[in-house]
Amino acid sequence: MNLRVPGPTPCPDPVLEAVGQQMINHRGPEFAQLIGRVTADLKAVFETENDLLILTASGTGALEAAVVNTLSPGERCLVISVGVFGDRFAQIASAFGADVRRLDFPHGTAADPDAVRKCLRDGPAISTVFVTHNETSTGVTNDLEALSGVIKGEFDKTLVVDGVSSISSVPCPVDRWGIDLAVSGSQKGWMAPPGLAMVSVSPRGWKAVAAAKMPRVYFDLAAAKQALELGQTPWTPALSTLYGLQRGAALLLEEGMEAVYRRHAEIGAHTRQLVEGLGLDLFADPRHASNTVTAIKVPPGVDWKALSRTLRETHGVELAGGQGPLSGTIFRIGHLGWVNAGEIDQVASALEASLASLQALPSVPARSS
Repeated sequence: MNLRVPGPTPCPDPVLEAVGQQMINHRGPEFAQLIGRVTADLKAVFETENDLLILTASGTGALEAAVVNTLSPGERCLVISVGVFGDRFAQIASAFGADVRRLDFPHGTAADPDAVRKCLRDGPAISTVFVTHNETSTGVTNDLEALSGVIKGEFDKTLVVDGVSSISSVPCPVDRWGIDLAVSGSQKGWMAPPGLAMVSVSPRGWKAVAAAKMPRVYFDLAAAKQALELGQTPWTPALSTLYGLQRGAALLLEEGMEAVYRRHAEIGAHTRQLVEGLGLDLFADPRHASNTVTAIKVPPGVDWKALSRTLRETHGVELAGGQGPLSGTIFRIGHLGWVNAGEIDQVASALEASLASLQALPSVPARSS
């Protein structure tokens, strides 16, 4: 199966072999060595000297950890949303009693730094800003550097970033961009199975953690930091996934992060070119198109479920549908982590054949071989 969803992503053989290792005592010296090595490699990819903590959770668990460790009930925060995962930040913060101010942008577009500037100027009581770097539900990558310039450089707010589908695939230099809490997940560009989330915390972030009054037990970052100092985690870790994450991170560093970013940029451009060559319409603003996932409009008259079934059962290609309000109107090709251009070529061929079999292929000039 050519699994081309935005996560979980396929795992290379060395990662699968690592996952199959025998268990060890997670309170023993072998585990201390393991988590020490993984943490150091993760910090290299995050490009941070800040504390880096590993949680046994999905990416959403990391989002919840970021919220409850930085806010108190009633505290005013700003959530910048360009899609489903920005909405999720707002949902979590509201559930724990924060005073959430939202700044929503139309799906398929990126956040406008000028609009963020105006919102912060009009809301001096806002303490913390939450933003998604790469929105997989719409195929958009926000200009996080420009947003940070406003949020941090002009207004000196605590900045919390969902980098679940960006960190390890597209540049996100945590320290250089002044990110106070940055989160990611093992099942994306790290090429490991689901089950682990990572959170980097700056000195400014730790001040927020110390002041935050939202309830937390499992996601207590202070407890995670104390445990890490002993070479442990506060709760039982997903040990097999940690083996895989260690190998996945090592593979990234062996390739070199600039090469990783260049590979994703080239495959992202290749994917968009092939899609447009089929006469299909891209969903995201091309100025902010993601290099990890491409969102495509479902052609008029096409039933996405029928198209998805044909792709999977006839051609062995698994794509992702739209989420939330975009369900049935777009579909998405994931191209992050362990992926090459040949696999994207297979997706394009499968799409062409599937649309033809459904008698729904747009009229376009023949593609050159």
